[in-house]
Amino acid sequence: MRKYSLILAGLTVATAAFAQSDRGTITGTVADSTGAIVARAPIEARQLETGATFETASSATGNYTLSQLPTGTYEMTVTVPGFKTFVRRNLTLPVAQTIRIDIVLEVGSRAESVTVTELTPLLKTESGDLSTNVTTDSMNSLPVLGIGAAASGAGIRNPYAVLQLLPGADWRPDVSIRINGMPTNTESMRIEGQDSTNGLIYTQSMVQPSVDAIQEFAVETSNFAAEFGQVGGGYFNVTMKSGTNAFHGSAYEYFVNEVLNAGTPFTNNKAGGLIRNRQRRNDYGFTVGGPVLIPKLFNGRDKLFFFFNFEQYRETVI
Repeated sequence: MRKYSLILAGLTVATAAFAQSDRGTITGTVADSTGAIVARAPIEARQLETGATFETASSATGNYTLSQLPTGTYEMTVTVPGFKTFVRRNLTLPVAQTIRIDIVLEVGSRAESVTVTELTPLLKTESGDLSTNVTTDSMNSLPVLGIGAAASGAGIRNPYAVLQLLPGADWRPDVSIRINGMPTNTESMRIEGQDSTNGLIYTQSMVQPSVDAIQEFAVETSNFAAEFGQVGGGYFNVTMKSGTNAFHGSAYEYFVNEVLNAGTPFTNNKAGGLIRNRQRRNDYGFTVGGPVLIPKLFNGRDKLFFFFNFEQYRETVI
């Protein structure tokens, strides 16, 4: 009996972990130019960064769903006899979001194709949650490293700085987060769908991932799905970067030194200059990722990838 209880408990935990997904969904309908549905239409979505392909087909009612897709940029292809090949490019799938792509096929030869590269974003109708998705490029444009008197308290670059983009949000580094008037520090942090909330010591920098290792930072502020019923003031879902078919990386150093500061007026450092209070802070690191390649033994392109990140923060206090 104890054995079966352990198995049941393991399955329950696995199901909960699966529900806390860091992935996205593409859904929609397939129809012809007159609006008539097209059943059993084969649909393929290819992730451009890794070359991974995901396949499905429209149902008898013309509907289709591609669920549990890794976030990234996709190209969708629909090939049906008697119709031109439909190609949808530059399709960006955010984390934990459902996007709707309705496909309209035109009569013609499969050798011909209709390619759609951009579409005007429509009103989101698949869910009622209010969310904001911020990419790494946007985060690097934010003041994620504290300056001035608050620099020591902010410490390492803080991805929670995305809250500065949200209305109704109040963020104080390593102190408090308050969203839409909800109780302070009742948010929930998920990294790749797994709970990373520190419920004992509220210090954001203890559980936050490195900014340069983040692919996307999604913040849901209200109307959460039922699976996130335990969330109070904000649901933070972080998707980490992954290796791709191309090698890529970055290196950085954010530093503070008193020689770059203006001196205190009407003071004398006894060397003919103004006094500059000592400030020495460094935040540095690097990232590298790509396919796993072992010459003459293994080629990981389209199959196996790696990504590594390192970041360190140092401060000299006298």
